[in-house]
Amino acid sequence: MKKKHIIMTIVIISCIIMGLLDAVVQPNYIIKSAVKIPLFLILPLIYCKIYKDKNLLNVLVPSKKGFLRAFSVGVSVFAAIMAAYYLLKDVFDFSNVTTVLTSDIGVTAGNFVWVAIHISFVNSFLEEFFFRGFSFITLKEQTNRKTAYVFSSLAFSIYHIAMMIGWFAWYVIALAIIGLVVGALIFNYFDEKNENIYMSWLIHMFANFAINTIGFILFGIV
Repeated sequence: MKKKHIIMTIVIISCIIMGLLDAVVQPNYIIKSAVKIPLFLILPLIYCKIYKDKNLLNVLVPSKKGFLRAFSVGVSVFAAIMAAYYLLKDVFDFSNVTTVLTSDIGVTAGNFVWVAIHISFVNSFLEEFFFRGFSFITLKEQTNRKTAYVFSSLAFSIYHIAMMIGWFAWYVIALAIIGLVVGALIFNYFDEKNENIYMSWLIHMFANFAINTIGFILFGIV
């Protein structure tokens, strides 16, 4: 089997497993996060070791290049998400979100601060390492640029579908998926230019900061 097919297979299987966890098993957030580590971090590293592919390790080499631009984009993403929430909160019903979070994965107002910290920093890193470092940059070296862009962006967006089932109406989820695809393409662009995952990780953190801020509002913490 060619390397590109191995990478794609690992990505697809990992996303299916996480999707089944979210949609069917629905474990608490700690268990779900624990399962994600071997799938999103250890499996790609095993691939790197077996096939002596240094591209994946190279994405962890930091660089100051593009930092200010990524920071500006991150702030803009934060502002856009918050603006969208305030514009649409009276149009779409977001009240079910906290109920689903509490009933399905055990996230409550009492533990949301710690969950928000994990989502912002740890979870965002795992997803960037997996979807940008592995599914995009590493795959791009084994196939063509267009395939890597499309595959990684679709994988990133589809991965999030299962976790949103029951949160919103279908049209809200459709809008979210479009936003995720666009966001993934932007992440890929920054990482391709800088040859590491730190720029997209920074932007991803700002997106999560906004989402977590909305979570604080919905839980009545702020």
